[in-house]
Amino acid sequence: MTYTYNFNAGPGALPPEVLHEAQEELRNFHGIGASILEISHRSSPYEAIHNEAQLLIKELLVLSSDYEVLFLHGGASLQFSMVPLNFLAEGKTAGYVHSGTWSGKAWKEAQKIGKTLVLASGEEEGFKRLPDLNNLDIPKDSAYVHLTSNETIGGIQYKSFPDTGEVPLFADLSSDIMSRPIEASKFSLIYAGAQKNIGPAGVTLVIVRRSLLESIPGSIPDMLSYNVHAKHRSLFNTPPVFSVYMMNLVLKWILNHCGLPGMAARNQQKADVLYHVLDHSGGFYRGLAHKDSRSMMNITFGACSPDIENKLLVELEQEGFMGLKGHRDAGHLRASIYNAVPFEHCKSLADFLIDFQQRNG
Repeated sequence: MTYTYNFNAGPGALPPEVLHEAQEELRNFHGIGASILEISHRSSPYEAIHNEAQLLIKELLVLSSDYEVLFLHGGASLQFSMVPLNFLAEGKTAGYVHSGTWSGKAWKEAQKIGKTLVLASGEEEGFKRLPDLNNLDIPKDSAYVHLTSNETIGGIQYKSFPDTGEVPLFADLSSDIMSRPIEASKFSLIYAGAQKNIGPAGVTLVIVRRSLLESIPGSIPDMLSYNVHAKHRSLFNTPPVFSVYMMNLVLKWILNHCGLPGMAARNQQKADVLYHVLDHSGGFYRGLAHKDSRSMMNITFGACSPDIENKLLVELEQEGFMGLKGHRDAGHLRASIYNAVPFEHCKSLADFLIDFQQRNG
């Protein structure tokens, strides 16, 4: 097997220990004589996985009993529609923070369902700097305030979150959930696709306050109702069994590596070694995001010319560095350094970038 350094933006790297454990259990899960891929979601072996994963999420995020933890299909993109379908009632307004591509997609879907308002936008800055969330003017009739914590394409990330008072705060945490401690109690709803920090593609984590579920209209189709999924403990239909199983293994891996404080220290160290190269390259490399908004998960950068940039991408691929081409909407390069990416891989990338500059500068 050719060894690679995995910097893909998603699906992203998974911990080697987790992959090994899954491989060992794949054909005969816990000695039951069947694979995790083929057991019933109503069976006791799967229910044990399901329940353990929910408990681990509550433990890691320090969630009270007022929260429901759901495992759904459809990715974060389906949540762009589910959120307003469930909570944007007639006569109410949904406030959106427009910080980049993904928050923009969420806002666009909400406009199809009800009245929306952009509370803050980073468009004038080309979505390279986060909109200021201090002193947001939130209308009294707001159903909720929605933000995206980390924009993977622009490489910008909120380090703290606003107090929205009596108005519920909702967030898409897809690309940085479980990467650092957060004050989860600030949020009334959190959603996240698993395929960056907490598992493979296929399962979407939703965390919602139970008190909000009572307001959801019964007219919403069952498969799109958070209330229906909560009442059935995410077993209303067949859940993504294997993805939940893998997520459970990753959550245990996080817990065994000093939890979210451990992940934060590890991720900051990785980000620092790469940003140091960009900042000390004398302009050969340039970070795309403003320094005050830089992401600890997605390092976006360019080189001094298109020709040099293309040459760099070719050589990176030849040397086994995978997934460094930037998103089609932003171009240039992007290193996604999610939880499972080792520091050693980031150091190897930093060393290669320094060497490439010396040979081409």
